[in-house]
Amino acid sequence: MTESISQLLSGAREFATDIFLNKVSKSLKYHNLEHTQRVVLACEEMANYYQLQPEDRDAVLLAAWFHDTGFSGGDSKGHEETSIQLATTFLQDQKADAGLIQKVTSCIEATKMPQAPKNLIEQIICDADLFHLGTDEFNSRNEELRQELQEFSKQEVSKKKWRKMNIAFMENHTYFTDYGRRKLQPVKEQHIEELKNHNEKGKDKKKRKKDNDILTVFPDDASKDADLKKKKEKEKETLSERAISTVFRIMANNHASLSQMADSKANIMISVNSIILSILISLLIRHLDENRNLVIPTILLVLVCVGATIFAILATRPNISTGTFTKEDIQNKKTNLLFFGNFHNMTLPDYDWAMEEMLKDRDYLYGSMVKDIYFLGVVLAKKYKYLRISYDIFMFGLIISMLAFGAMMAYDAFMVTTTVQTVPVNQ
Repeated sequence: MTESISQLLSGAREFATDIFLNKVSKSLKYHNLEHTQRVVLACEEMANYYQLQPEDRDAVLLAAWFHDTGFSGGDSKGHEETSIQLATTFLQDQKADAGLIQKVTSCIEATKMPQAPKNLIEQIICDADLFHLGTDEFNSRNEELRQELQEFSKQEVSKKKWRKMNIAFMENHTYFTDYGRRKLQPVKEQHIEELKNHNEKGKDKKKRKKDNDILTVFPDDASKDADLKKKKEKEKETLSERAISTVFRIMANNHASLSQMADSKANIMISVNSIILSILISLLIRHLDENRNLVIPTILLVLVCVGATIFAILATRPNISTGTFTKEDIQNKKTNLLFFGNFHNMTLPDYDWAMEEMLKDRDYLYGSMVKDIYFLGVVLAKKYKYLRISYDIFMFGLIISMLAFGAMMAYDAFMVTTTVQTVPVNQ
């Protein structure tokens, strides 16, 4: 991700956050900042799944930040148009490319009900907008939406009617992406069945207790509060898992980018010094017999090039460990199975068993990820240390060598002038 795009996404996040915190009604229980953040995370998850091109990825993430900002206009109807206006104005002020702006506005337009996406990135944001239908967060998000209808839109909807509306909506809804149909649709079908079963249970209870005129479709307040608390805790845990995954992914990407940069810089240093050495060997050294004064500067320059090249090679030189582990290492959580150097000499059955043990243990898994990030950082520090030495040798050595060549040339010129002045003139 380029720096300009990173700044653009950061600015969009700050812009949308300011709108939701200061310019929209507090009665928006569902279409709020938390919903927008969940949509952004879902878009990012599917963008990684489909390995989108950078421009498409940027467009869908920008659209996710802006798609509900139109609620700042005070009305849910037509809020997509207001969102498009806000996004267009912001992106134009940031000098964004016209093609990127078009993709962002098309994505926002696609979220308008009934959804009608025309390409993959529009399908992604549509599925992300209704991501909760296929997750464990469905019940709590659904209740937030009902409260929003009552408080923001002033529509009184009973729970029974709300369940019927949800059943009808979810039966007619389908996810557009393969990702959504594979991962989210099965969970959504379970929620539909639960809603239908809830309706049937309500009818049975009403019939059994008709004589007492007691309707016990819903659990008592204490049970309801307990269930709600459990759901909130589960949602927090889910969000925490996503946040942790995002942090590890970002750190791993940053480390990989820094490693590539180090390798590229080392390659430049090796190439430049190799060229200089080739020129010295092929042209200059053969003429040293004619000018002995250039021997010392030439040797100095050769040493500089060789020294800089050696440290550049050390920066990229691989270091591979034994690649073995024991069952005790796995049981004691000592081996990081995420690094190939720790298992490349093991058999597939042993490695498969070890991975299963690690995946079953959450602490071991996260511990391995932390170790992997840490040791990547250690390797990076070593790379950049050698690179710094290589560049310092090249920079200061080149300066000293050029000064030495200049001094020798000035000395030669002085000697020639002195010789001419001391030669007697013929009478």
